[in-house]
Amino acid sequence: MRLAATNTIETGSVLAKPIYNDKGQVLLHEGVELADKLIHKLQEMGITYVYVRDWRTEDIQYKNPLPSQMRKKAIETLESVLKEVEGNKDLSGSLVIEKASKRLSWLIRQLIGEIRGNKELLTILSDVYTYDQYIFTHSLNVTLYSLAIGMKLQLLPKDLEILGLGAILHDVGKMKVPADILLKPSKLTAEEFDSIKKHPEDGFNMLRKVEAIPLLVAHCAFQHHERLNGSGYPRGLQGDEIHDFGKVIAIADVFDAVTSNRIYRQAMLPHEGLEILYAGAEKLFDKKMIEVFRQAVAVYPIGVTVELNDGRRGVVCRQNAGLSDRPVIRILEEKGRNVEPYEADLGHELSSVIIGCDTTFVQ
Repeated sequence: MRLAATNTIETGSVLAKPIYNDKGQVLLHEGVELADKLIHKLQEMGITYVYVRDWRTEDIQYKNPLPSQMRKKAIETLESVLKEVEGNKDLSGSLVIEKASKRLSWLIRQLIGEIRGNKELLTILSDVYTYDQYIFTHSLNVTLYSLAIGMKLQLLPKDLEILGLGAILHDVGKMKVPADILLKPSKLTAEEFDSIKKHPEDGFNMLRKVEAIPLLVAHCAFQHHERLNGSGYPRGLQGDEIHDFGKVIAIADVFDAVTSNRIYRQAMLPHEGLEILYAGAEKLFDKKMIEVFRQAVAVYPIGVTVELNDGRRGVVCRQNAGLSDRPVIRILEEKGRNVEPYEADLGHELSSVIIGCDTTFVQ
């Protein structure tokens, strides 16, 4: 299989993997032939790429970081907690989280086990979900990315669980933001943005009252929009004033935001998201933690088509541990001409560099 951009995909291409909604329900089954109408519908839904069959890459398989049932259970748990918080606007929400703390801690331990058991570099390609479910999917993805960083940093199990709880609850304050602002498809007014900017403090005030979870979890919610140069919010903290967990979650939060489909913006691919992080290194984000993140996450997902500096083009077929930007490529073309497929391991071909990727929404 290989990834194909929906704005360049050929009519008649056949899906190699199902497309799901946020509830885990199949929207399009594997094996469906993509007619023009279906391709247009995918584009309307904001889906920028899909897996399609290709005899040259039929043995290449993308492995989800979480089994589908585990992901579904995680989303359902988080959704039930956050919607209960949202439905109790007259209360602080602390009582709801207090009651749910055991469920959330259990969930984090399950996620840690899944990531530890998966020897592949972490890849979370943008899921198909309805836009009003974004906060739940986003919170789960941020948790997975944060835990992957924490494992690379060799955090103690107790600290890793705290980081996971801080990540999964980092946006809990958004439950107090009106839905019409959260889901607004156009640019926010200054007043609306001020409302959004209150969510870290609202989350902190909610979480700090929960006796069942460490205070550091509350500070994760408080600090995930702070930036090293003091340009973040709500307090304009700088450098070491920001806890390491706040720095980790900030990286995971931004990366998932730009690599996810939104009402107002289509998803970038991981290598593009990483470029945004590096552009803000040492000004906005901790560079050392970006480096750790790069080691944990697959910069070029399995199945994506890339171009090398010598004119060869092919599909990423395997990852190299610790070398996320130097995967193994199934070469399909040389200088515009089809060739008998063969593999090029960029972990050994040090003079070969990826210079482009055609599976994007910008052509």
